[in-house]
Amino acid sequence: MNNRFLDFRSDTVTKPTAGMLDAMMTAKVGDDVFGEDETVHALETKLASTFNMEAGLFCPSGTMTNQIAIKCFTQPMDEVICDQTAHVYRYEIGGIAFHSAASVRLLHGERGILTPELIEPEINEDNIHYPNSSLVVLENTVNKGGGSCYTLSQIAPIHHLCNIKGLKLHLDGARIFNALTATGDQASEYGKYFDGISVCLSKGLGAPVGSVLLGTKQMIHKARKIRKAFGGGMRQAGFLAAAGIYALDNHVDRLKEDHAHAQVLANALATANYVKSVMPVETNIVIFEVEKGSAEKIVNQLKEKGLHCNTTSASTIRLVTHLDLSPEMIDEAIEIILHLS
Repeated sequence: MNNRFLDFRSDTVTKPTAGMLDAMMTAKVGDDVFGEDETVHALETKLASTFNMEAGLFCPSGTMTNQIAIKCFTQPMDEVICDQTAHVYRYEIGGIAFHSAASVRLLHGERGILTPELIEPEINEDNIHYPNSSLVVLENTVNKGGGSCYTLSQIAPIHHLCNIKGLKLHLDGARIFNALTATGDQASEYGKYFDGISVCLSKGLGAPVGSVLLGTKQMIHKARKIRKAFGGGMRQAGFLAAAGIYALDNHVDRLKEDHAHAQVLANALATANYVKSVMPVETNIVIFEVEKGSAEKIVNQLKEKGLHCNTTSASTIRLVTHLDLSPEMIDEAIEIILHLS
């Protein structure tokens, strides 16, 4: 058993850094439900400005920001269009049906990436038998796509289609800063394309909790009421918001290190005799398919050696790099990968 615990299960497993803890402990706070927490307001304003949106709303999780956005942009008996791998569909426990009473039209993009050509034929005509197509949801980066990401040049024509067809466009930006790091696109350009953006702080950025929903002032006013109904109104939440501000100021530039680590892991996996194929690596997620047998068996063997990761299907395994994994730990992981018996 390896003495060091190497945790590649997710980038959500990180612990706050010393600097982040200090920022949290010295934060100025108030009652955010009363609109009196200045640190929460600073975080919301900071991200809204970054993405060129009018306003923001701090929530406990990305699932909440996504579900609030969907409820803002749909009515009961509407339909949401997304990829069949989308987090809003697969990993938010049927929230679209539960919260919004909307159906879902699932598409099959290449590694989760949608195009106007895929979307347009699935927009329902005005027919008494059909739900109203009202919202398209994109995910950036695509978790089950192995961290695949949209460029703004891919997003722009989808926005144009939604605009002429009268649909809203929401971005599940779970790892949006990973996507921006990979593509070189500017965050400030996103505001012109999306009606809503969910920015998660607790993944690659390393904050302990939190996500911010961005939109127009009118939309965020509505979203604030929905957050309250969901039980998401927090009081002295500035302690948590301070971690998000620190992450935005200190942990964005270093994401390229996580991407480099992911590529090194992918290169090593490509040479392992138990690996059939490795998805192309664009950001900090590595997904590979086992040559034969059970992916769970390989995960258990890696765990016995001190490397923890997860299956994504009966035959595929995911590793995610993050700020708690040093270069030395990556080297250690490669040794385990290459010498797994």
